[in-house]
Amino acid sequence: MRFAFTCAFIWSSLVFGAPAEAKDVWSPVREISLELQSGSPLDFSGFLPNPPIDEESRIVVSEGGSLARANAPGRPVRFLCAALGWSPASGGFPDHANADRYALQLKLHGYNIARFHFFDASLMFGRSKDFDFDPETMDRFHYLMAALKRNGIYWMMDGLSSSRGAYGGYDDRWDLQGELKIEVQLDEKAFQHWLSFQEKVLATVNPYTGIAPIRDPALVAIVPFNENSIEFDSILHERDGQPHYSKLLQLGFNKWLQERYVTTSALADAWGWVKAGEHLEDATISLPPSRYEKTPRMRDLQAFFIDVETRSAKRMTAALRDLGFRGVVTPYNNWPTLQTGVTRASQQGVAMNTYQDWVGSYEPGATIGQKSSVADGAAYMRLIAAARWLGRPFFVTEHDHLFWSQYRYESGIVMPAYAALQNWDVLCRHGHGPIVLAYGEDVPHKRQMLPYAIALDPVARAGETLAALLFRRGDVAGSPVSIPFVVRGEEGLTQNIEEREPDNLTSLALLGAIGLQQDGDAIRSAAAKGLAVAAVRKDASATAIASALRNAGLLDPANVSDAAKGIYESNTDQISLDQNKLRISVKTERTEAIAFAALADKVTLNSVTVGNASGKGLFAISSLDDQPVKTSHRLLVIFATDAQNTGMRFADASERVIADFGRLPARIKVGSVDFSLPGTGHWSLSPVGLDGKVRRASAKGDGELKVSLSNDGPDGPTTYFLIERQP
Repeated sequence: MRFAFTCAFIWSSLVFGAPAEAKDVWSPVREISLELQSGSPLDFSGFLPNPPIDEESRIVVSEGGSLARANAPGRPVRFLCAALGWSPASGGFPDHANADRYALQLKLHGYNIARFHFFDASLMFGRSKDFDFDPETMDRFHYLMAALKRNGIYWMMDGLSSSRGAYGGYDDRWDLQGELKIEVQLDEKAFQHWLSFQEKVLATVNPYTGIAPIRDPALVAIVPFNENSIEFDSILHERDGQPHYSKLLQLGFNKWLQERYVTTSALADAWGWVKAGEHLEDATISLPPSRYEKTPRMRDLQAFFIDVETRSAKRMTAALRDLGFRGVVTPYNNWPTLQTGVTRASQQGVAMNTYQDWVGSYEPGATIGQKSSVADGAAYMRLIAAARWLGRPFFVTEHDHLFWSQYRYESGIVMPAYAALQNWDVLCRHGHGPIVLAYGEDVPHKRQMLPYAIALDPVARAGETLAALLFRRGDVAGSPVSIPFVVRGEEGLTQNIEEREPDNLTSLALLGAIGLQQDGDAIRSAAAKGLAVAAVRKDASATAIASALRNAGLLDPANVSDAAKGIYESNTDQISLDQNKLRISVKTERTEAIAFAALADKVTLNSVTVGNASGKGLFAISSLDDQPVKTSHRLLVIFATDAQNTGMRFADASERVIADFGRLPARIKVGSVDFSLPGTGHWSLSPVGLDGKVRRASAKGDGELKVSLSNDGPDGPTTYFLIERQP
């Protein structure tokens, strides 16, 4: 196929629309090197500069609860995060020369923070003795930190990621084995193991920076232990026919019950009954055998978890402070239940992980739901929005709409646009690194596109490119209104440990910012005006709150939101979501974008009209010269459809079950879309390779730009195009 265009001033014989056959056409990616050159249309470092990192630019929490530089505390900073979740299977840490190249590439792509994840497992891979870190991996880890810092890229990291910690003799460090995540909260020896890792790794001087990472101004945040909420870890260890909760919890649970109830009789009065043979005095009160039990026992188990987790977070935070850490500590970075929300009430900051169409395996038989995130109103975004505590920094430590979902193009708008609307601070799309220097690394997780391997996926990379503009550049504005969800601590717990904020109430996140807030004087004014979600959730109504927003002048009278029709428009008038049409659009001065499952009709955003698409996809147009789209002289067009591996096979017609992941090269689904942009003067439109190189202009004209755009051409497929218009 060739790039196809029509315009008011040219008619080319090379015009192509959607393929004539119903069968999909896939075009293999031709690029090998993916390194950007300075000045490329994909080089964002000119308008997204990374200032030097020093004491003056250390990241602090502002009075309003946002992240900011110490020398500009009144100016919030948004961080686009590079997820460095490497393992030997994905190539591990680069050598010095490649670390320099990699850090520079991250800067050019618009990243200003990196997350080190499972680096403890990498340090201990193949080691037989406790804390016997691999010296080459440690050296590469230290050097990469320094390279990132030189490029103005801050760090965030896990205190530990693997349940094997720094114990020697394990070869399953990336698997869900071991109970260290629970043990560290209950057992002194396990806590000391965790602390020793912080002392030996984070509190030890990095020879390439001359300062211990934990005291370095580049380190913004620490998650003490990744995903270690007790309930979530219990779910991961659940086995058929076995009790749902670890025996490690029983003694602590009984001690906690003894402090609260003192006697078995008092406990029985509170619960209504206890089992025969259970006695509080000899610590024989059992744990619920099933997490689906809904009883007073289960309610108290949640309160026990809150107590353990709150104490553990406080102790870990104190230990990190004693070692010299001045940044943000964000424990318990997943599981958005009412119980974990109360646990996080006392934290300085909140971090959360979330996924659309989660995948749990790289083996044949792996499954995915093939579900649109727009169809459920961006539920995976709303889940974590409702876990945030207002007035504190919020970190998305992991998110993704996973490969091989046919709807993952939606993520390029859904997460960055709503993250901006919510006034979140950090956005991190999870993966084995967000970029690669080149296709073709001969390691298991780089031989083909895989879930969590976003660097190899042209669709995910297109989404990250758009995220740099919508979120980090600030093209999407933050909501001026925050809707608090009133919390009364343990009082708000139910007998269901899986209870979450009601879906109908979290839909308010599609209108403006939401988050948790402690009941008290500060929130009563908003509640009196109907602008808060009542502590008793059944007494709250999203419709009533939306009406109150309109009455207060906080939602434009012309706002078209209608929950009954599945239509939501943000209070900034910039984001529109239509659940039934499976569309989400963004209309801002510098970016106009739309993700769609079908677009046979025409839609006018602000200046751009787009339509007649051949199938599902993401279309965006963004100014690269800080001018509005309608007057810009240099614009980036993003058009992403789908991508698969060569030889990729499925076990079913709906492509939910993998038979074979296939191999590289990646193949992009050939597609087309029409768009027009008013204007004056001469213009040209050129494909831009995945390596950022501008190819030969494919269309030229004067005045209005009007084209039918195909993503395939003589030099291979792409997701990027450059529009240049003369004044």
